[in-house]
Amino acid sequence: MSASQKVIWHPLHGKEIAFPEALPVSGQRDTIAKAFLASPVIIVCGETGSGKTTQLPKICLALGRGRIHHGGLIGHTQPRRIAATSTAKRIAQELGSPIGQDVGYQVRFADHTSPSASIKLMTDGILLAETQRDPLLRMYDTIIIDEAHERSLNIDFLLGYLRQLIDKRKDLKIIITSATIDAERFANHFAMNGKSAPVIEVSGRLYPVEQRYLSLEQENKKEALEITEGVCKVIGDVWREGASGAGDVLVFLPGEREIRDCAEALRKDPVLQRFHPELLSLFARQAVSEQERVFQKGNGRRIILATNVAETSLTVPNIRYVVDTGLARVKRYSYRNKVEQLQIEPISQAAANQRAGCRSLWTSIRWYLYSSLQ
Repeated sequence: MSASQKVIWHPLHGKEIAFPEALPVSGQRDTIAKAFLASPVIIVCGETGSGKTTQLPKICLALGRGRIHHGGLIGHTQPRRIAATSTAKRIAQELGSPIGQDVGYQVRFADHTSPSASIKLMTDGILLAETQRDPLLRMYDTIIIDEAHERSLNIDFLLGYLRQLIDKRKDLKIIITSATIDAERFANHFAMNGKSAPVIEVSGRLYPVEQRYLSLEQENKKEALEITEGVCKVIGDVWREGASGAGDVLVFLPGEREIRDCAEALRKDPVLQRFHPELLSLFARQAVSEQERVFQKGNGRRIILATNVAETSLTVPNIRYVVDTGLARVKRYSYRNKVEQLQIEPISQAAANQRAGCRSLWTSIRWYLYSSLQ
């Protein structure tokens, strides 16, 4: 396709597909469309909140991909179940269709797709399993690998597999997207005929951000603060500063146990008892109905206690304050014990930046429960 060729946008059920102009991805949809049509693989880099997760499948659909245009499925992978289900529901809502009709999702033990669906959200493990039954993935005409920066085993296997697949399937289109990806390395990985894959950078919705640090290791004290004590201190400071009506608080914690301990401590905090904030939690094993409460608007001010599942894909609404403990539970294989273990480890700088971008409102404040030197 030549650079001067006009992009043709296709309607859905006779109606033009709308793109929210407030999202940076929407402003660059023509650039993305031209690169998508001209190359079998494109790399899209966008900060959290840029709209890449929800708008890229819609762009592919508007460009004539998907079953409704007599093609294959637009496959869109997510690293976690909650991201796949929430994103599918959000895209279906924006397209004005019930879940399963034009947009479906498949996670372990649940398949909400129909023969008419054009966009399919799924975990990366689901797509990897489908390569066993259909090595050429003929069901799909477009595949989007989201959150590639997480570099899990599933994602790494898929990236290697898809690189070999594009040589066998000339009709297949692939989009690799992430907030903190090493774009040049991925572009070189998907190079064809000596030419690297095109990279499109999309800036996020930039708001002024103030950074504050509270190290749990206190000077002149033998014992460090517990995580729950640090979180209570930070949230108490937020309320004491007179910001009791401005934005919700998102707290990143290592696991479920820490979430329960923190919730109990916050309920007993004398400062917060006067304001009665709504306490919500978000973690992988949680019931879907409980997870969905986080993405709905609350009646008052909310404190959301989450694991690293809140890092990816959909932005939790109305977040102004982000409190980051700098820790996460990571699955590691113990060669000595021959078992997999969930260990609490410090997160990477890329993950810290990803967490910091999870705010969704105007001027925001990030609290780090570690020193700036760490």
